[in-house]
Amino acid sequence: MAIYRLLQNSPFGPEEISRLVFAYEESLKALGLKDRSDPITQMVAKKIIEIGQTGVRDPFQLATLAVRKLGGKPTGSLAG
Repeated sequence: MAIYRLLQNSPFGPEEISRLVFAYEESLKALGLKDRSDPITQMVAKKIIEIGQTGVRDPFQLATLAVRKLGGKPTGSLAG
């Protein structure tokens, strides 16, 4: 999974990593990405981490912002 590779040497603690991974998974669902080897999943992971570094902690907000910044439209649990 792309996000795990990127988080290996990050300063994030276990709780933060858990939130980022959850946001990553939600973003992939919203974007309809199922193939974890798709290069776009790495772009999603980088965007999640980038937003997480700004202080956003809510995983749904992280996912929603990432999907929007990547040009997608939040769907499902992110649409609210």
